[in-house]
Amino acid sequence: MGASTLAEAMANPMLDGVLDAGPKVAPPLEILKESGQREVFCGLTSIVWLHRRMPDAFFLVVGSRTCAHLVQSAAGVMIFAEPRFGTAILGERDLAGLADANEELDRLVKELLARRPEIRTLFLVGSCPSEVIKLDLAKAAERLNRQLLGQVTVLNYSGSGIETTFTQGEDQALVAMTPLMPTSDEPQLLIAGTLADAVEDRLVDLFRRMGVGAVRSLPPRRSTELPPVGKGTKVLLAQPFLSATARALIARGAELIPAPYPLGVEGSRDWMAAGAAACGVAPAQVAAVLDPLVERGRHAIAPHRETLAGKRLFLLPDSQLELSLARFLSRECGMELVEVGTPYLDRQLLASELDLLPAGTQISEGQDVERQLDRVRRAKPDLVVCGLGLANPLEAEGIATKWSIELVFSPIHGCDQAGDLAELFARPLRRRSLLSFTA
Repeated sequence: MGASTLAEAMANPMLDGVLDAGPKVAPPLEILKESGQREVFCGLTSIVWLHRRMPDAFFLVVGSRTCAHLVQSAAGVMIFAEPRFGTAILGERDLAGLADANEELDRLVKELLARRPEIRTLFLVGSCPSEVIKLDLAKAAERLNRQLLGQVTVLNYSGSGIETTFTQGEDQALVAMTPLMPTSDEPQLLIAGTLADAVEDRLVDLFRRMGVGAVRSLPPRRSTELPPVGKGTKVLLAQPFLSATARALIARGAELIPAPYPLGVEGSRDWMAAGAAACGVAPAQVAAVLDPLVERGRHAIAPHRETLAGKRLFLLPDSQLELSLARFLSRECGMELVEVGTPYLDRQLLASELDLLPAGTQISEGQDVERQLDRVRRAKPDLVVCGLGLANPLEAEGIATKWSIELVFSPIHGCDQAGDLAELFARPLRRRSLLSFTA
């Protein structure tokens, strides 16, 4: 294993089935299931927002130079910046079994901690190369925890592109943290899923104004300050891609609150109202706090609705935010849904979103990229939401696109952000309307 490649800034298995807890919810819409070549980033990309969330943590990818370039490119950082993530590069000797990769990893970790003693949690992140050579990072984490007891906590999870889409990296990281959460049955509302700090502060303040007592977050802003979990914990998912995290919290005794996700005015209000109701807050108090926000949010959306209403939308599977975005763009912005694709559909976590989609909406789960692109070309939609790898080719064919990865990096949750969220979709349509093409 060569010297670590370090870079500053923003790096699960595909889950199949529904959560075991609670009643099974049948999908009200016809689902097209596809299996074939996919066009998605791998779970390493989630490091881009996780390392910003927890500045006392470090994410060490055990992978190839390609992994290092991917994460650094996604982060868009200067190579001389002081890092909170890096790559332990597997060289030819490691891949050929000529070097002891475990010894090299231990040496590299100790060098890293000597240089960065402020690190409190070290994540060993598996990649395609490390999994191909069967490097057991779970055992490596156990070994390093014994050697570094009291200095740092070492956790591991898989960000391998063989098995994950890019948002599922966060799901696996949170699952790795769950066993370390203290046990407590005190009543609390736990918001699970990374949000921008300013957005989270605003949402927590709103819950407290409604009368909700303890409100905590996973992941926390300091990796060593994990919230407790137990029978008094009500979990409100801020992101729809946290299936494994939800299972892990339920296994610890927590109760999952069913709700749409906080994207757009309607989803954000219903999400906050569901959390408040689960904590015993009266509907009148909820309305008193949220109604003014709803009015302002609708006013902010209005000018963008003029651009979006009546336009035809095709969402390719990428981030697992697709169903929530489709609900928002259809119900609040007046867009017509051609097809809503998602990498994986957890019917329980997305039951509330499925119920709000227009009857007859075509939903696809998984991807066969060539077949899906054929459907895009036949439909000729006004806007396609897709990954970076497909955006430029579609733009070259005259189809306007929106990068789905931008929606993960942007502060789009909550009523206050609804206008900004609508603008993200209106912008490419306005730009295209200003362009004139000549033969």
